[in-house]
Amino acid sequence: MKKENLVKLVGVALVVAIISTGIFYGVFASKLNSDTGSGQTLVVAAKALKSGTVLVAADLKTISWPSPQLPKGAYQTPQELVGSTVFDSIAEEEPVLATRLASPQSGAGAGVPAGMRAVSVHVSDSSGVLALLRGGQKVDVQVVVGRGEKPGNVEVRTALEDMTVLSVQPQAEQGSQGQSLPVVTLLAKPAEVDVLAAADSGARVRLSLRNPLDRSARTSATLTLGNVMRSGPPAAARH
Repeated sequence: MKKENLVKLVGVALVVAIISTGIFYGVFASKLNSDTGSGQTLVVAAKALKSGTVLVAADLKTISWPSPQLPKGAYQTPQELVGSTVFDSIAEEEPVLATRLASPQSGAGAGVPAGMRAVSVHVSDSSGVLALLRGGQKVDVQVVVGRGEKPGNVEVRTALEDMTVLSVQPQAEQGSQGQSLPVVTLLAKPAEVDVLAAADSGARVRLSLRNPLDRSARTSATLTLGNVMRSGPPAAARH
């Protein structure tokens, strides 16, 4: 009798063990599938891509990405990339990132759209504004000549308005006039490039920060220090 009870107990224990094992593996497999399925697709190179390659669908493929968060600048579908040009060579199976491509909208992640130019200028007398500057902000460019000579010979003019800042290098470097000044890179139309180059080479450049929603423009004449001293306040400031 005792032997029969022992056999029954062993049998019950075996059944419980089998059920427990099945439940454990079922939950584990479900969790594994859930983690894998929660990811996204990532576009990678289907073959080695040389610089200058204009991408077609056959150059790309997708793989499963286990994390819900894609790498910065990555893509989920090849259709997003067709027509873009490879700026920097990409190895087979390597993720295709925005920083490696040049599209009609932006060149190799540098933020230079087609038909535009990136121009660097040495900025003086704007250290307070410089501390506020970030890429994407809008500025006006002032050109100052005659400083260091007779005070009455100082001339100022707002040469360009509503320029987009691409980058700011607060560390001073020596400019064409022999002074060490911070450098700001601006997005310019081709016709504005020579204006900025002339100002950077033969004058002092100051920047005034604009409200990003302000698209107003005004006709700007050259202003001298003598004019400032002789004239009253602007009409808008009078009561």
